[in-house]
Amino acid sequence: LSDDAGQFNIGRHALCWVHAERLVHKLDTFNDQHRAAQTRVRGLIWDFYADLKAYQQKPGKRQARALRTRFDRIFLCRTGFVTLDRLLARLHANKAELLMVLERPEIPLHTNGSENDIRGHVTRRKISAGTRSETGRDCRDAFLSLAKTCDKLGIAIWDYLGSRFKVVGAAIIAPLDFYVRARLRPT
Repeated sequence: LSDDAGQFNIGRHALCWVHAERLVHKLDTFNDQHRAAQTRVRGLIWDFYADLKAYQQKPGKRQARALRTRFDRIFLCRTGFVTLDRLLARLHANKAELLMVLERPEIPLHTNGSENDIRGHVTRRKISAGTRSETGRDCRDAFLSLAKTCDKLGIAIWDYLGSRFKVVGAAIIAPLDFYVRARLRPT
């Protein structure tokens, strides 16, 4: 799942609905007719997004067919606002990636979670202006990833490190893959 940046277009790829709608939202309008068309299309997209979220909770083949048809109606419509019409056609060309959720209901519809995961890295890079070596970059990336994983699992990073380094009196914590696998097992 990505915002369609080329470096992420690998394997079976899904696109973020928030980034897709943002393109419509940021479109410059020049008159009342353009603004009305933009507002109407944004409303259709957000209603469709809500129905995709509902589909995730209770997927079905009939609903998937209906959502695919509705996607075409939204993104193939002509609004009379040429720039918006071109954008909708461009988004329609990404139909398979935007509707990946119909095949894989467990995937998120947006990248907010993964973007939040990297936010600590970006903040640190802005403050310290990066690292001085490849080794430094690798260490920073590894520890930020470790800290984020521990946080998601509800484990204090210092407790985990204390356990790994066998600090006297530290809590005994299993390797993180144990906890990740436990979460992936069906209940």
